[in-house]
Amino acid sequence: MVNLGLFSGSKSLKSVNVCFRLPYFTQWGQSILVCGSEPVLGSWNVKKGLLLSPIHEGDELIWSGSVAVPSGFNCEYSYYVVDGDKNVLRCEMGRKRKLLLADGIQDGEVVEFHDLWQIGSDDLPFRSAFKNVIFNRSWTLNVETPLGVIQNKLDEEAETVLVQFKICCPNIEEDTSVYVIGSHINLGKWKVQDGLKLSYAGDSIWQGDCVLRKVDLPIKYPSCKYGKAGNFSLETGPNRELIVGSSKNQPRYIFLSDGMFRELPWRAAGVAIPMFSVRSESDLGVGEFLDLKLLVDWAVDSGFHLVQLLPINDTSVHGMWWDSYPYSSLSVFALHPLYLRVQALSENIPDDIKQEILKAKQRLDGKDVDYEATMATKLSIAKKIFTREKDLILSSESFQKFFSENEDWLKPYAAFCFLRDFFETSDHSEWGRFSQFSKDKLEKLVAKDSLQYDVICFHYYIQFHLHLQLSEAAGYARKKGVVLKGDLPIGVDRNSVDTWVYPNLFRMNTATGAPPDYFDKNGQNWGFPTYNWEEMSKDNYAWWQARLTQMANYFTAYRIDHILGFFRIWELPEHATTGLVGKFRPSIPLSQEELEKEGIWDFDRLSHPYIRQELLQDKFGSYWTFIASTFLNEYQKQCYEFKEECNTEKKIAAKLKACAERSLLLESENKTRRGLFDLLQNIVLIRDPEDPRKFYPRFNLEDTSSFNDLDDHSKNVLKRLYYDYYFHRQEDLWRQNALKTLPVLLNSSDMLACGEDLGLIPSCVHPVMQELGLIGLRIQRMPSEPGLEFGIPSQYSYMTVCAPSCHDCSTLRAWWEEDEERRRRFFKSVVGSDILPPSQCVPEVAHFIIRQHVEAPSMWAIFPLQDLMALKEEYTTRPAAEETINDPTNPKHYWRFRVHVTLESLIKDSELKSTIKDLVRGSGRSHPVGENEVQVNEESVATTEKQQVTIGKEKLLVVTQLNGAPQKEIPVVH
Repeated sequence: MVNLGLFSGSKSLKSVNVCFRLPYFTQWGQSILVCGSEPVLGSWNVKKGLLLSPIHEGDELIWSGSVAVPSGFNCEYSYYVVDGDKNVLRCEMGRKRKLLLADGIQDGEVVEFHDLWQIGSDDLPFRSAFKNVIFNRSWTLNVETPLGVIQNKLDEEAETVLVQFKICCPNIEEDTSVYVIGSHINLGKWKVQDGLKLSYAGDSIWQGDCVLRKVDLPIKYPSCKYGKAGNFSLETGPNRELIVGSSKNQPRYIFLSDGMFRELPWRAAGVAIPMFSVRSESDLGVGEFLDLKLLVDWAVDSGFHLVQLLPINDTSVHGMWWDSYPYSSLSVFALHPLYLRVQALSENIPDDIKQEILKAKQRLDGKDVDYEATMATKLSIAKKIFTREKDLILSSESFQKFFSENEDWLKPYAAFCFLRDFFETSDHSEWGRFSQFSKDKLEKLVAKDSLQYDVICFHYYIQFHLHLQLSEAAGYARKKGVVLKGDLPIGVDRNSVDTWVYPNLFRMNTATGAPPDYFDKNGQNWGFPTYNWEEMSKDNYAWWQARLTQMANYFTAYRIDHILGFFRIWELPEHATTGLVGKFRPSIPLSQEELEKEGIWDFDRLSHPYIRQELLQDKFGSYWTFIASTFLNEYQKQCYEFKEECNTEKKIAAKLKACAERSLLLESENKTRRGLFDLLQNIVLIRDPEDPRKFYPRFNLEDTSSFNDLDDHSKNVLKRLYYDYYFHRQEDLWRQNALKTLPVLLNSSDMLACGEDLGLIPSCVHPVMQELGLIGLRIQRMPSEPGLEFGIPSQYSYMTVCAPSCHDCSTLRAWWEEDEERRRRFFKSVVGSDILPPSQCVPEVAHFIIRQHVEAPSMWAIFPLQDLMALKEEYTTRPAAEETINDPTNPKHYWRFRVHVTLESLIKDSELKSTIKDLVRGSGRSHPVGENEVQVNEESVATTEKQQVTIGKEKLLVVTQLNGAPQKEIPVVH
């Protein structure tokens, strides 16, 4: 029999009724659910969370629900969009919410929480770029009223409600308070000084409460900042509104979470330059980590809040200049010895080594980086200093701390470097018994009693000093209010520490690339193995989390290289050398059954190279017979197929090389290779190597003679299926894939994340990036809008980085000078002039284009240093083509560009710094406050200015609005 006495006590029956209220428009079949840290809200098991119910209130759809909890209850919680089976379709971004019932709330009360859905951009102010750098205060903001505390009491008899206002305001100046004002007397009757002053509750949250009569509700109110000098700034946008629902159980306590304080969007500018391209008076043939301190000084003087670099991880795979490619990591954790300053290794460098360094400085001070000579020189000098000081350094407390914090990756890295040099190859499949990594083998390799222990320790030593030097530079940047932005490559080298230690995380029989796009009409093949996402998910992507955690030791922002790869990757067979004949992974293929229903039957004809004698004669002329006899078999009259020994791109390249060495080729090796590759790629469908009943349409299949020789019915079917495969059927799959992986990256660190979203962009990409708070990239010459040849910076969205060029394309000067017709079109459509544009990118042209970008609504305007130097004629004497960093069409490009001016010289150039800073300040963008300088809040004033640009004998009058929203008629030409 049940003991009813267990329930008889009034204390056990009484509780607080907590109601959740969230405005959110869902789609059909979707619901909103609350899940939290306590059992009553599911203990973070969404299936056990509290399902809310919808109701229409005016133009809004309000989701609400309630749960009984004991007084004094506290927990964390979040909202989720779920389907009918409570499967998560979407979750809030940002930090977990906190529910803290104040002590004054008695049993039996109804408490209502009014929340707003959190998107990724709401969390941006709490990323380290803002929290620890840009909004970092030199003064202390003390907590006045902790969260969960209310300051007023309700009248037990009166029909009143206690309302707590809570707002997040991370960017606040000293001696400034936050108020809520409104028409009610308790809110000051719209007078700021009489309004409700909020108290600081910590973590950028301001809160305050007051008692209102229920008959006075609803009320409208904004928040505002009120300074010591009497100046104040109201929130932007419409007034907020407090509405109480019509339910029977009216709340006595309402907690309003109003999200972020709404103000004009914060905007700033930055400079981008590869680490190797920097030149200083102290470097040894290449930019070095300690040079970043000078670069930061120049950035501050020029009004920049950000310095962006290319990847800085070790790429020493081949031991030659091929390793200059910064995106092909030997280790995703180790730093590149190239950027070591050997002079800083010791305070007691002997005179003979000092002389060696001095001579090396003179020898390596060339126009471009000599990668091999610079690496050899630095490692040689470092070894001599290491030999003298190894015992002192390796026994030091600072080294021991570094080693204990990094040994998980440092030991495998040092062992890999030893084995690479011992076997004279990074291809670990050729390392005999060391081909397969194991912890036992690793510990023997790095053991203190091993013969190679000194070699192992040398690699420790180099990484330790790289860490010290980069940490010093990173700390200096933070102190100066400059964000240091790194770069996260999409792949790792096939022969890397990571593929050796974690082979299960990679699909080693594949390669990564990109389909044909702006950068290369034939696609790109980067050679990296694709990721085994299924395997990575088993430990919640621990490898990625460790990688981002390591980056965050130095950077406060980062660029996600080829962010499209987290939606889907262009996967190529390992035997391919080009990037054309690939498929997206993951993707939904065309099944054999699907094709057969459409009347497509001849799968061998469609998936094998379609080679006819007529095609051979057209492509190779009289040379065709040699091609046919050397590379092909005639399987039926005038129909050919590749021989087994040359039926892949790598096999063809190897055979061609052998023919060239024997002088058998009648035409150039490159031309013959291109012709043979065209034959090999003359297919319509790609058969899945793991499932022969699945097929993928070859990219640009209509360009092939294999397609054009088909009957009309087959053509029409294949064109329709092609469009479906590339532009329709994958969207939901790719969106789901990105929402599995990208949040893990974002939550692995507090760095600000930007995504490089150039190329063939699926329609799901930008909505997902917006949802996650990822900042996109806009390059004017590569517009994402269809039908535009040149992007319109004044129409870019806020959550973007805008730039006139980037490292993967020609600089502003080179682009301007490459194509006369394109130059004319740009001048007509963008500048608004029919005059003949100058053939050179004169400073006035550079000024106009850079000004377009700083005045764009984009959060960040980041300029390659070469483009900024185009503002001054003195720096444009070097041929523009030499300033290009990378040629994406050349997989063996030598990354060696060096700025031809030292940082010390640029720092002394007050004219250039003043020109740049005037552009930044005039656009209303934030800039670091230098010594003896006061930051003016230019964003609060919208003004217009007329910019007169003289080009040749013509004067162009350009009207611009200086609050970051240029007028749409810009430019107006008179």
